[in-house]
Amino acid sequence: MAHIKNEAITPRNEDFAKWYTEVCKKAELMDYTSMKGFIIYRPYGYAIWERIREYLDRKFKEAGHENVYLPMVIKESLFNKEKEHVEGFAPETLIVTIGGKDKLDDPLIVRPTSEVLFCEHYAKIISSYRDLPKLYNQWCSVVRYEKTTRPFLRGSEFLWQEGHTVHATAEEAKEEAIKMLHIYDDLGKNFLAIPFMKGRKTEKEKFAGAKETYAIEALMHDGQSLQAGTTHYFGDNFSKAFDISFQDKDGSLKHPYQSSWGVSTRLIGALIMVHGDDNGLVLPPHVAPIQVVIIPIRYDLDENVKKVSDEIYEHLKLQGIRVKLDNDSTRSPGWKYAEYEMKGIPLRIEVGPRDLANNEITLAYRYNGEKKTIKLDEISSISQTLDDIHEAMYSKAKTFLDEHIHIAQNKEELGKLLKQGGYVEVGYCEDEACEKKVKELYQATARVIPFDIEKDGTCPICGKKTKKVVLYARAY
Repeated sequence: MAHIKNEAITPRNEDFAKWYTEVCKKAELMDYTSMKGFIIYRPYGYAIWERIREYLDRKFKEAGHENVYLPMVIKESLFNKEKEHVEGFAPETLIVTIGGKDKLDDPLIVRPTSEVLFCEHYAKIISSYRDLPKLYNQWCSVVRYEKTTRPFLRGSEFLWQEGHTVHATAEEAKEEAIKMLHIYDDLGKNFLAIPFMKGRKTEKEKFAGAKETYAIEALMHDGQSLQAGTTHYFGDNFSKAFDISFQDKDGSLKHPYQSSWGVSTRLIGALIMVHGDDNGLVLPPHVAPIQVVIIPIRYDLDENVKKVSDEIYEHLKLQGIRVKLDNDSTRSPGWKYAEYEMKGIPLRIEVGPRDLANNEITLAYRYNGEKKTIKLDEISSISQTLDDIHEAMYSKAKTFLDEHIHIAQNKEELGKLLKQGGYVEVGYCEDEACEKKVKELYQATARVIPFDIEKDGTCPICGKKTKKVVLYARAY
């Protein structure tokens, strides 16, 4: 059965950017403020972030990490200690120059990230190999004063987590960065129903101050890529700059090695653009704040409808399902259908007198618009139904991704395929000049060097023989 059309939403294929911002607003995920780039996370949008945070926080703790909280401001003199890092973030920083009525001799930078604060702390608490590893994570907000902003995707302030770990050896630190990348990949597959492309960033695209950066990339409905999370192997760059050292087992003094990793509320933007449709948000069941909504027909007038609706609600709650019973008699069922479609609730249960006459209820699936009836005694199958919806949504997104990965043999093919959207695989010569040329010609960037693809090829720009491949795409 077709969805009830909500005329208030611009179709995705007509104006994807407009569709996106309308969903953000009409699904009540966020609201704008008078300060550009600083948004209000409304309860429904924040609840999605809470679900993501709870899932990851559990995974981090299972992997041995501890949560900490560091200050939101950094002395400018401290921030300037790591040259590469400063060069990467300086244009985006928001700086406090006045405290009360006094001008500050050492201005305070509102954190764009917390590497330097972690390093200052680690230099104080690490002195021996017995102190290692240090596996810390912080949940907080950061500020990057952006000129061009879009809700969840690029804001002047956003919510995120940032892990910062310290290890005795380079191998341990690099293993940590790869391990956390796999945790993020697992988040996509098993929680968000989003398949990620993962791999290493090129030298040009890596994080300022890192030796290597790894990333998960998600493909949006419009064919553009979104960097959904990154992990970094810092080597001993920061430990040398901040004089972090430890006495090893052999008595020698050494600089430790570090990793860092983070995802943000940008994942909400990915959820909207990967799964959403012309009727609004479409949420995978595991991340949805409300998994099931029950819509009774004539709840206040039919005693049997009321009784069965209440029983279903209590039964699903006992199963651990996040369920809402909407028995508001001032709104019509049709209005409710459109409202909950806009909010992307995975499953709707309709309880009406005619269905109950046959001992049945109706299920409406958000992700594909289908409806079916089930017997009342089959209500215990709802938990499995939600799992099936997740798998179907992941499969749909994976098929879309697979259909939008192409291989180009030359510059002409690269340009043509990039224009169509999706990822284009080409030989990787490791020359930044070629990356710059692709961006200049096709407004595309190198997204990742896949871990699992090594084959002979040719760079489409310079013609050099290659052993690796890189994926290009236009990106947010």
